[in-house]
Amino acid sequence: MSEPIFQPIFGQSWNTLPVVMQKHYANRPYTDDVSVVKGTLNVMCKAPLKWIAPVMKLMGQIPAYSENNVPVTVEFRSDPHTNAFHFVRRFDFKGGPYVFHSRMVHVKDDEVIEIMRFGLGWRMGYSWNGEKVELSHRGYVLHLFGRFIPLPLGWIMGESYAEERAIDDHTFEMSTNISHPWWGKVYEYKGTFEVVR
Repeated sequence: MSEPIFQPIFGQSWNTLPVVMQKHYANRPYTDDVSVVKGTLNVMCKAPLKWIAPVMKLMGQIPAYSENNVPVTVEFRSDPHTNAFHFVRRFDFKGGPYVFHSRMVHVKDDEVIEIMRFGLGWRMGYSWNGEKVELSHRGYVLHLFGRFIPLPLGWIMGESYAEERAIDDHTFEMSTNISHPWWGKVYEYKGTFEVVR
Protein backbone atom coordinates (compact mmCIF):
# COMPACT_ATOMS: atom_id res chain seq x y z
CA MET A 1 0.00 0.00 0.00
CA SER A 2 2.95 2.36 0.47
CA GLU A 3 4.00 1.97 -3.18
CA PRO A 4 2.69 4.75 -5.45
CA ILE A 5 -0.02 3.76 -7.92
CA PHE A 6 2.22 4.58 -10.86
CA GLN A 7 5.38 2.84 -9.64
CA PRO A 8 4.50 -0.55 -11.20
CA ILE A 9 3.27 1.23 -14.35
CA PHE A 10 6.67 2.83 -14.91
CA GLY A 11 8.39 -0.33 -13.68
CA GLN A 12 12.18 -0.11 -13.55
CA SER A 13 12.01 3.45 -14.92
CA TRP A 14 10.39 4.72 -11.71
CA ASN A 15 13.69 5.30 -9.93
CA THR A 16 15.06 7.28 -12.88
CA LEU A 17 12.10 9.67 -13.07
CA PRO A 18 12.86 13.32 -12.26
CA VAL A 19 11.91 14.44 -8.76
CA VAL A 20 8.96 16.50 -9.99
CA MET A 21 7.49 13.48 -11.78
CA GLN A 22 7.78 11.35 -8.67
CA LYS A 23 5.94 14.10 -6.78
CA HIS A 24 3.33 14.33 -9.54
CA TYR A 25 2.69 10.57 -9.38
CA ALA A 26 3.20 10.08 -5.62
CA ASN A 27 -0.39 9.09 -4.76
CA ARG A 28 -0.78 5.66 -3.18
CA PRO A 29 -3.74 3.32 -3.77
CA TYR A 30 -6.47 2.77 -1.16
CA THR A 31 -5.64 6.02 0.65
CA ASP A 32 -6.87 9.61 0.98
CA ASP A 33 -3.74 10.99 -0.73
CA VAL A 34 -4.18 14.30 -2.56
CA SER A 35 -1.57 16.08 -4.68
CA VAL A 36 -2.18 19.47 -6.30
CA VAL A 37 -0.57 21.23 -9.25
CA LYS A 38 -1.31 24.72 -10.55
CA GLY A 39 -0.42 26.38 -13.82
CA THR A 40 -1.69 27.87 -17.06
CA LEU A 41 -2.64 26.24 -20.35
CA ASN A 42 -3.17 27.39 -23.89
CA VAL A 43 -6.23 25.53 -25.17
CA MET A 44 -7.01 25.05 -28.87
CA CYS A 45 -10.14 23.39 -30.20
CA LYS A 46 -11.33 23.45 -33.80
CA ALA A 47 -13.97 21.78 -35.95
CA PRO A 48 -15.41 19.23 -35.78
CA LEU A 49 -14.91 19.05 -31.99
CA LYS A 50 -15.82 22.72 -31.60
CA TRP A 51 -19.21 22.04 -33.22
CA ILE A 52 -20.15 19.57 -30.50
CA ALA A 53 -18.96 21.53 -27.46
CA PRO A 54 -22.31 21.19 -25.60
CA VAL A 55 -22.27 17.41 -26.13
CA MET A 56 -18.66 17.24 -24.94
CA LYS A 57 -19.61 19.14 -21.77
CA LEU A 58 -22.63 16.89 -21.13
CA MET A 59 -20.44 13.80 -21.49
CA GLY A 60 -17.85 15.21 -19.08
CA GLN A 61 -15.15 15.37 -21.74
CA ILE A 62 -12.30 17.81 -22.36
CA PRO A 63 -13.32 21.50 -22.60
CA ALA A 64 -14.08 22.22 -26.26
CA TYR A 65 -12.96 25.86 -26.18
CA SER A 66 -10.04 27.90 -27.45
CA GLU A 67 -8.31 30.33 -25.10
CA ASN A 68 -4.75 31.18 -24.04
CA ASN A 69 -3.29 31.55 -20.56
CA VAL A 70 -6.11 29.70 -18.83
CA PRO A 71 -5.44 29.23 -15.08
CA VAL A 72 -5.77 25.53 -14.26
CA THR A 73 -5.72 23.67 -10.96
CA VAL A 74 -5.46 19.89 -10.97
CA GLU A 75 -6.08 17.68 -7.94
CA PHE A 76 -4.76 14.13 -8.12
CA ARG A 77 -6.84 12.09 -5.69
CA SER A 78 -6.49 8.54 -4.46
CA ASP A 79 -9.56 6.47 -3.63
CA PRO A 80 -9.72 4.79 -0.19
CA HIS A 81 -11.62 1.86 -1.75
CA THR A 82 -9.75 1.28 -5.03
CA ASN A 83 -6.39 1.74 -6.75
CA ALA A 84 -7.81 4.38 -9.12
CA PHE A 85 -5.94 7.65 -9.69
CA HIS A 86 -8.44 10.53 -10.00
CA PHE A 87 -7.79 13.70 -12.02
CA VAL A 88 -9.97 16.68 -11.08
CA ARG A 89 -9.07 19.51 -13.45
CA ARG A 90 -10.51 23.01 -13.04
CA PHE A 91 -10.07 25.34 -16.01
CA ASP A 92 -10.84 28.97 -15.14
CA PHE A 93 -11.88 30.27 -18.54
CA LYS A 94 -12.88 33.92 -18.91
CA GLY A 95 -16.46 32.76 -19.45
CA GLY A 96 -16.50 30.71 -16.27
CA PRO A 97 -14.97 27.58 -14.73
CA TYR A 98 -15.01 24.16 -16.38
CA VAL A 99 -14.34 21.04 -14.31
CA PHE A 100 -13.15 17.89 -16.07
CA HIS A 101 -12.99 14.80 -13.84
CA SER A 102 -11.61 11.44 -14.91
CA ARG A 103 -9.96 8.49 -13.24
CA MET A 104 -7.08 6.31 -14.35
CA VAL A 105 -6.99 2.57 -13.77
CA HIS A 106 -3.90 0.38 -14.19
CA VAL A 107 -4.79 -2.56 -16.45
CA LYS A 108 -1.49 -4.38 -16.93
CA ASP A 109 2.22 -3.66 -17.39
CA ASP A 110 2.49 -0.08 -18.73
CA GLU A 111 -1.16 0.11 -19.81
CA VAL A 112 -3.61 2.54 -18.22
CA ILE A 113 -7.22 3.40 -19.05
CA GLU A 114 -8.57 6.88 -18.35
CA ILE A 115 -12.30 6.62 -17.65
CA MET A 116 -14.61 9.58 -18.09
CA ARG A 117 -18.32 10.14 -17.51
CA PHE A 118 -20.66 7.45 -18.87
CA GLY A 119 -17.79 4.97 -18.99
CA LEU A 120 -16.01 6.22 -22.11
CA GLY A 121 -12.32 5.44 -21.76
CA TRP A 122 -8.99 6.12 -23.43
CA ARG A 123 -6.54 3.19 -23.39
CA MET A 124 -2.92 4.36 -23.32
CA GLY A 125 0.62 3.24 -22.75
CA TYR A 126 2.66 5.11 -20.12
CA SER A 127 6.42 5.31 -20.58
CA TRP A 128 9.52 7.27 -19.60
CA ASN A 129 12.05 7.59 -22.42
CA GLY A 130 14.74 9.31 -20.36
CA GLU A 131 13.58 12.79 -21.36
CA LYS A 132 9.81 12.83 -21.02
CA VAL A 133 6.78 10.87 -19.89
CA GLU A 134 4.74 9.78 -22.90
CA LEU A 135 1.11 8.70 -23.04
CA SER A 136 0.58 6.87 -26.33
CA HIS A 137 -2.79 6.01 -27.85
CA ARG A 138 -3.98 2.40 -27.73
CA GLY A 139 -7.66 2.88 -28.54
CA TYR A 140 -10.99 3.70 -26.91
CA VAL A 141 -13.12 1.53 -24.65
CA LEU A 142 -16.47 1.49 -22.90
CA HIS A 143 -16.34 0.58 -19.20
CA LEU A 144 -19.48 -1.45 -18.61
CA PHE A 145 -20.26 -3.86 -15.75
CA GLY A 146 -16.60 -3.95 -14.75
CA ARG A 147 -15.39 -4.82 -18.25
CA PHE A 148 -13.56 -2.78 -20.89
CA ILE A 149 -15.19 -3.15 -24.30
CA PRO A 150 -13.10 -1.90 -27.27
CA LEU A 151 -14.73 0.88 -29.29
CA PRO A 152 -13.61 1.61 -32.88
CA LEU A 153 -13.83 5.39 -32.47
CA GLY A 154 -10.46 6.47 -33.85
CA TRP A 155 -11.97 7.44 -37.21
CA ILE A 156 -14.54 9.64 -35.41
CA MET A 157 -12.61 11.05 -32.45
CA GLY A 158 -9.03 10.79 -33.67
CA GLU A 159 -6.06 9.57 -31.64
CA SER A 160 -4.77 11.16 -28.46
CA TYR A 161 -1.20 11.74 -27.33
CA ALA A 162 0.29 13.47 -24.29
CA GLU A 163 3.72 14.16 -22.86
CA GLU A 164 5.26 15.71 -19.75
CA ARG A 165 8.79 17.13 -19.32
CA ALA A 166 10.48 18.15 -16.08
CA ILE A 167 11.70 21.73 -15.82
CA ASP A 168 13.04 21.52 -12.27
CA ASP A 169 12.22 19.69 -9.03
CA HIS A 170 8.91 21.54 -8.67
CA THR A 171 7.67 22.36 -12.18
CA PHE A 172 6.94 20.51 -15.40
CA GLU A 173 5.54 21.29 -18.81
CA MET A 174 2.93 19.19 -20.49
CA SER A 175 0.92 18.96 -23.68
CA THR A 176 -1.86 16.78 -24.97
CA ASN A 177 -3.47 16.67 -28.38
CA ILE A 178 -5.96 14.82 -30.54
CA SER A 179 -5.15 14.22 -34.20
CA HIS A 180 -7.87 13.16 -36.60
CA PRO A 181 -7.09 11.12 -39.74
CA TRP A 182 -9.03 13.59 -41.93
CA TRP A 183 -8.80 16.97 -40.15
CA GLY A 184 -5.36 16.75 -38.57
CA LYS A 185 -4.80 18.24 -35.11
CA VAL A 186 -8.26 19.15 -33.81
CA TYR A 187 -7.43 19.67 -30.14
CA GLU A 188 -4.51 20.66 -27.98
CA TYR A 189 -3.70 22.08 -24.62
CA LYS A 190 -0.22 22.79 -23.36
CA GLY A 191 1.46 24.71 -20.60
CA THR A 192 3.41 24.59 -17.36
CA PHE A 193 2.51 23.39 -13.88
CA GLU A 194 4.01 23.66 -10.41
CA VAL A 195 3.50 21.02 -7.73
CA VAL A 196 2.07 22.98 -4.81
CA ARG A 197 0.98 20.11 -2.55
